[in-house]
Amino acid sequence: MDTPAFIHRLAFEDLPAAVVEQGRLCLLDLLGVALAGRQTALSRIASDHAVEFFGAGKLRSRILFDGRSASPVGAGMAGAMTIDSCDGHDGHAQTKGHVGVTVLPALLALADRRHDMPAMPAMGSREFLTALVLGYEIGTRAGIALHASACDYHTSGAWNALAAAALAARLLPLDIQQTREALGIAEYHGPRSQMMRCIDHPTMVKDGSGWGCMAGLSAGFLAQRGFTGAPALTLEQPAAQVYWDDLGTRWRILEQYFKPQPVCRWAHPAIDAAQALRRRHGLASEQIRSVRIATFHHATRLSHPQPATTEQAQYSLPFPVAVALKYGAVRFDALTGEALEDAEVLRLSHAIRAEERAEFSARFPEQRVADVRIELFDGRHFDSGPTQASGDPDLPLAASAIRQKFWRFAEGVHSKPQELANRVERLGADDTPIAPLLDLVLGELQRHRSSHRGMT
Repeated sequence: MDTPAFIHRLAFEDLPAAVVEQGRLCLLDLLGVALAGRQTALSRIASDHAVEFFGAGKLRSRILFDGRSASPVGAGMAGAMTIDSCDGHDGHAQTKGHVGVTVLPALLALADRRHDMPAMPAMGSREFLTALVLGYEIGTRAGIALHASACDYHTSGAWNALAAAALAARLLPLDIQQTREALGIAEYHGPRSQMMRCIDHPTMVKDGSGWGCMAGLSAGFLAQRGFTGAPALTLEQPAAQVYWDDLGTRWRILEQYFKPQPVCRWAHPAIDAAQALRRRHGLASEQIRSVRIATFHHATRLSHPQPATTEQAQYSLPFPVAVALKYGAVRFDALTGEALEDAEVLRLSHAIRAEERAEFSARFPEQRVADVRIELFDGRHFDSGPTQASGDPDLPLAASAIRQKFWRFAEGVHSKPQELANRVERLGADDTPIAPLLDLVLGELQRHRSSHRGMT
C-alpha cells in the first residue's frame, strides 16, 4: 500500500475491535509509565529544558503531566524523555526498541495544539485513537526496515522519528508530497545513536526517543513550509517494500510486548525465572549464596551490580534480579534514591554471575530467554529451566494486569486516576472531543503525599 496515502486515509472504521482495544491498553500503559517517569530527575531536566529553550511562539502545547507550555516540538521531546526515563514502556521484539514512547507525546503535542487554536475543530476521541494506532503501524515498520538495512544497532529514536512525522503529516495536515518530504526528513535526521553505548555506559540519553520525537515533529513543520527530504529509504527503496505491503491488513500494534518490570527488556526473562523459583520454593533472600544466569549475549552486557543512578539500575541485569529475589517484585522506587544502597540487594547483586548461552543468543531478538540457577547456603540448588520473558505476544499479560500496573503507578501521584482510566477505557465508544482527556494528561501534576510510588 502507498504509505503516504495510508497515513491520510486510515479511518476509525478500518480498525478491528482487537486493535481498538490494544490501542486503549497501550495508551493506559504509557500514561502509567509517564506518571512514574515524572518522579525522575531526567524528566524534570527535560521539561525545564523544553520550557526554556523550546518556548512557545505562535503555537504552544502543554508538556506531559506538567502543565507548562512549550512549542509542540519541545513538548513532544520532553514527553518522550519522561516516558523513556521510567523504562517500563511497551516495545516490539523485531525493532529491538520502542515506538509508543514517541507516538503518544507527538500525538498529544499535536492534539493540544489543535485544541488551542479556535479556528481548528476539536479532535474527537476516534481520530485520536486512530492516530495512535497509525503511529504504531508506521513506527514499528520503520524500525524493522531500518534494522534490516543499517549496519549498526541504533536507538529507537532513529526510526520512531518517522512515526512522529507521520502523525504531523496527518494532523497538520500535509498533502501527499509534503508527507513524503516529512518522512524523508525524519529518517535523515533521526538520531542514529549507538544503543550498546548506553547499555555499557548508562546515562540519561537512554534510547534516543526524545530526540526522535523532536526530529519527527520538526520534519512535519519543515515540510509544511516547503523543506524537502524525500525519499525515506526505509519506505521507498525496493528492498523495504516487504515491510509495508501489509499496511492495513497486518496490525503491528498487536505485536507489542508489555513490560511487567520498569527495566531493560533484556533483564526480564532472568527476573521472571528468579521470581518463579522464589515463589515455588518459598525462598528468602538471606538463604541465597549465589545465582548463575545463562542468557543471550545482549543481556550479559547489562552489568552494573552496584548502580549509582536510576539509569544504571534500569540497564542492569544483576541488580533488578536481586531486587526481585528480596522483595518478590521489581518496584520502580527500588531503582532510585536511597534504595540503591539496600545492603541485602547489593549483596545478592554481587553474588550474581551472567554468562552467554549460544542457543539463547540465536533466538534473540524474536525471543528473550534466560535460565537461572540459585544456590543456597545449605548446599541446595534450584534451576528454573529456559524462561521466556512474560508480556510477549505469545506470553501476553492479561488486560487486567496492564490495568493494575497503571494503578500501581497512578495512585498517590495523579489526583484523578479513576477519571483518567475511565476516559481512556471509553475512547472510541463515541466521538466526543478529546479535550477533557488532554486536560487530565497535560495539566500540572498534583503531587500527593504518599510513600507509594508504584511498581510494575
